Amino acid sequence: MDLLRRFHSIGFAPLLLALATFGWGTNAVASRLAVGEVSPMMLIFLRWGVLVILIPLLRWQEMLEAWPLIRPKLLWVFLMGGCGLSFFNALFYLAAHTTTALNIGLMQGTMPGFIVIGSLFFFGVAISRFKVLGILLSFVGVVIIVSKGSLDNLFALVFTKGDLLMLLACFFYSSYAVGLKLRPNVSDLVMMGYFAIAAFITSMPLMFLEVAFSGAQLPSAFGWKLILYVAIVPSFISQVLFMRGVDMLGPNSAGLYTNLVPVFAALLAVVVLGEFFSRYHLIAIVMVFAGIAVFEYQKNTSKLPPRQ
Repeated sequence: MDLLRRFHSIGFAPLLLALATFGWGTNAVASRLAVGEVSPMMLIFLRWGVLVILIPLLRWQEMLEAWPLIRPKLLWVFLMGGCGLSFFNALFYLAAHTTTALNIGLMQGTMPGFIVIGSLFFFGVAISRFKVLGILLSFVGVVIIVSKGSLDNLFALVFTKGDLLMLLACFFYSSYAVGLKLRPNVSDLVMMGYFAIAAFITSMPLMFLEVAFSGAQLPSAFGWKLILYVAIVPSFISQVLFMRGVDMLGPNSAGLYTNLVPVFAALLAVVVLGEFFSRYHLIAIVMVFAGIAVFEYQKNTSKLPPRQ
């Protein structure tokens, strides 16, 4: 974690958040590769199970020392780990069975807006017109990605039960991002260790329901490789980087970077899955980064001293 502290001291929050969202972008590709290799709830259960073993092995003494700070916030820890991590992933996978990838991408573009509204409602964090413009520019970039740059595709979108599930999933993760503002004064790894335990416990009933009603699929050899990957990169490294980014920039600015997830997912689909890179991909990427730049420019200029 010394590297993260150095990044904090020199203001590398955008890089940390970009790396976090890149990790989440790889999760979209991994989720597609997991089809037929391991069932969805089994994947969620095992990915958090890996972290429940890994993080305490690395930081068990620090976790014990942090217990007096964690104990008064146990309900908060379970809400964060359960709703923000476990339930979000469960709803994400369930939504994929009853809606299109286009709609899922579009719904993920709502997260920055949810985060801004939550920050305003719970913490009174004001939002300026420039910030609204930044959010809208990035959202337009997301829409271009999920519609493949075609108005016909956009107008042809039909919203289903899966869309509502994905919208609820985005609400859960946005609540998690806003709730990070209330985290106790413990290290990122220790906090992630407690979140992983909460996510693992709350994933148990989901896995049992899958076994009872649809039949769980144990992972294949390749499925185990995917589980280890999603546990280490999207579930661990990306989450820790995002927590650090929220500490440095606040939930509003950090939340805007979640619009990079569909951008990275689209680029990775080209590289890993062999999908075609089109002109609309480039336009969308420019729009997303323009939105982030406008948002960050307004935030930085608001800190400048008044002219004499």
